Amino acid sequence: MTDSSTATLAPASQPQFLGHPVGLYVCFLTEMWERFSFYGMKYLLLLYLTKYHLFSDAGGLDVLGSYAGLVYAMPVIGGMLADRYLGMRKAVTFGAILLCLGHLGLAYEGFQAYIENGVVVQDSGAIQVFYFSLALIIMGVGFLKPNISTIVGQLYGKEDARRDSGFTIFYMGINLGSFIATITVTYLGETYGWGYGFGLAGIGMVLGLIVFLAGQKYLFGYAEPANPALLKEKVFAGINKEWLIYLATLPALFVVWQLVQYNPVVHNTLLGMSVVVLIGVIWFMVTQCNKVERDRMLVLIVLTFSTVVFWALFEQSASSMTLYADRVLDRNVFGYDATAGQFGSLNAFFIITLAPFFAMLWIFLAKKGLEPSTPVKFALGIIQAGLGFGALVYGAQHPNDAGLVAAWWLILAYMLHTMGELCLSPVGLSAVTKLAVHKVVGVMMGAWFLATAYSELLATQLAKLAAIDTHAGEVADVSQALNAYTELFSFLMYFGVGVGVFMLLISPWLRKRMHGVH
Repeated sequence: MTDSSTATLAPASQPQFLGHPVGLYVCFLTEMWERFSFYGMKYLLLLYLTKYHLFSDAGGLDVLGSYAGLVYAMPVIGGMLADRYLGMRKAVTFGAILLCLGHLGLAYEGFQAYIENGVVVQDSGAIQVFYFSLALIIMGVGFLKPNISTIVGQLYGKEDARRDSGFTIFYMGINLGSFIATITVTYLGETYGWGYGFGLAGIGMVLGLIVFLAGQKYLFGYAEPANPALLKEKVFAGINKEWLIYLATLPALFVVWQLVQYNPVVHNTLLGMSVVVLIGVIWFMVTQCNKVERDRMLVLIVLTFSTVVFWALFEQSASSMTLYADRVLDRNVFGYDATAGQFGSLNAFFIITLAPFFAMLWIFLAKKGLEPSTPVKFALGIIQAGLGFGALVYGAQHPNDAGLVAAWWLILAYMLHTMGELCLSPVGLSAVTKLAVHKVVGVMMGAWFLATAYSELLATQLAKLAAIDTHAGEVADVSQALNAYTELFSFLMYFGVGVGVFMLLISPWLRKRMHGVH
């Protein structure tokens, strides 16, 4: 435990490296390795289920949807537990341990599924280990993800001009981890064995945990519990509150273990929670807000709904776009035969290369008085997501002699999707803090993450529109598969561009109701 004298060390007094607190780089490396494990596993998941355990497309997408929905919903609970009880250091450490255990479980493959007399024979025991490992990862992300970002904010004073720059460096760590992972983990998993890929992702998480624990002296107590004495209070049977939280994870793990296997339950639960939150917010707007507050909250609701559309399109990357890369894409790029999962690295690559350009563009336009408003940025983001699928639709009209689509069209799609993300994502959370009434900022932030979680489920449901019957994990007719994906991507193109144009048309109306908030 860090003593009080260390815990009160002013941000300006901390050791610095390249103009920032050394603690920033501890968080940078921790998050980099955590994202290494997360994204490496994410882009292997569907391929592993459909090609090794011979799940149907629909069955594999259901598992991916349940996992992705839960992994984005759980940080709401993990963040609350850290704020009220554990503190960020204990929450991050516990989450990292759960993640390491989860990846260790994923490395166990069991026997390869096979077809006997027309029936798929699977290793049901190994599949249950797989589901339980996903539950460990979901719980681990819930404890780790919201709290490592909070620590970064604590390292800077409220008026510290370096705060935004620090978060930019931290954000680069996230994308660097994602980029390296989707290049290496997916290659290892698809080429040498799925267990090797999942195992490498787990090694990354172990490294992240080691870095975080070794770097505690540079966090100066900012990650410690607000009230350590509260954690030591005995609750019952001699168990204190801290250990009660850890032990309560066991029944929660069992619940998540079951939930990840039953997509409709997860889908209906998140949808039901969303409806309840929406009704509560509308009641609050009608009864507790003045006109300006009500207008701003209305704008925030519209923006939140629009993000569900964007992320449902964007998150095709780990589902339909990964299967597309595996089945109908000529994956040769400059003489290198990429694996299907490696194309997932393109999002992180384009963020690293394009984010500085977008930052300079907004500054340049702001000086000219031409910077787009928040609603317009959202509209541009959604339109570009739709146009990304347009690139795939166009590419499908020009297959090679083998009936495969050139990889450049998928690369273009990822670039457009990432440009859309850079328009929408950075201003999203900022919009919540600016537009929400102060007393319900926490609720609206939770609603924002709930919408993101639901969009993950929605993404896999959309991907199921192009579910294809395979034989032993391989498509029998490439042209038929290409037609199925092109039909899905055509729909997503028109839907994305249509919603984006609608947002563009109502943006003056939305901006007026923001009452001066930019």
